[in-house]
Amino acid sequence: MRLHTTTWGSGDRIALLVHGLMADHRTWRRVGPALSERGYRVVAVDLRGHGASGRAAGPEEYRPEDYADDLVETLPAGAELAVGHSLGGLVLALALERLKPARAVYSDPAWHLRSGPAGYRAAAFVRGATMTREQVRGFNPDWSDEDLDTEMASVGVWDARSAYGLEDFVGADLWPARAAVPSLVVRADPSSLVWPEDATMLEDRGFTVRTVAKAGHTVHRDDFDGFMSALDDWI
Repeated sequence: MRLHTTTWGSGDRIALLVHGLMADHRTWRRVGPALSERGYRVVAVDLRGHGASGRAAGPEEYRPEDYADDLVETLPAGAELAVGHSLGGLVLALALERLKPARAVYSDPAWHLRSGPAGYRAAAFVRGATMTREQVRGFNPDWSDEDLDTEMASVGVWDARSAYGLEDFVGADLWPARAAVPSLVVRADPSSLVWPEDATMLEDRGFTVRTVAKAGHTVHRDDFDGFMSALDDWI
């Protein structure tokens, strides 16, 4: 599937942005311009089932490999930088050898969807899509009004069937075996996806791991300055 894209900036230095579940390119509303100010042409996708991109026929077509194939179909190979958040980190890693970016950044990547009451449950995401603006604010007290507006707009056009497409991967080992290119992992604090022992394992596999203190899962919105500082010498 060819995906809808949004671009900030111009030139030959390309940065790619891949959002997480329930979001779309609007989650990068500050990151995209910040990277363009650093000289990048920034291309952000809407994954299938999200934003202005097409919808799959059913949950069985919302698998990680489907998202990864879409990235390869849509985005230019050989970018200088590629950034993926949560689900976007998972599918970016799956597409990495074909996209061949020079460097990669994974923000709280969903490389292991844990099982159990505190683990991944599609129905919980679907219920979350019905939250009011004030309920979303209660979970994210540090978000700006614009972030709340973009969250509500993104969730409003999200295909909730995509949440069920990940259920077969709960408990699976989707951790990358190695850092195929110079790779940075940015963790939330605490992270429900990348635990401290996971961070140690990733460092042993060649990843650089940094934690943004007291940031929630959507690190780039919970603490934009902290997120950009974590990337500063990387970009």
